[in-house]
Amino acid sequence: MELKEFEALVTALCEKENLPQALEHLKTSDDTEVAEAAQSLAGQFALAEVEGAKRIYHVTLQTNEQGEEQEFVEHVMDEGDDVIRFVAWFFDVMFDVKRKDTYQAAGKTYQQPKRS
Repeated sequence: MELKEFEALVTALCEKENLPQALEHLKTSDDTEVAEAAQSLAGQFALAEVEGAKRIYHVTLQTNEQGEEQEFVEHVMDEGDDVIRFVAWFFDVMFDVKRKDTYQAAGKTYQQPKRS
């Protein structure tokens, strides 16, 4: 994907209201790899309320060293956060594009998450 195409896609995704809308848009991408990557994520998100915030998690099953399946949960964003958080997560996880670069393509400023 050319840089201009990537920027156009990221900009279009940032206009979506929430993660489900952005994911649907990704599934219909003209770029086959992007569309397939988005399709592979279908049904892998969960919403949980933690400390009063509605958090969106990516949930997968992975086999551990003992051969047992374990649930792996990764916080993606909070409900109501700017969709760029999901978009940056998507391109980082699926295509190794640095989150900072995705934010830059959207014309937004990336801030490192605080370590806890």
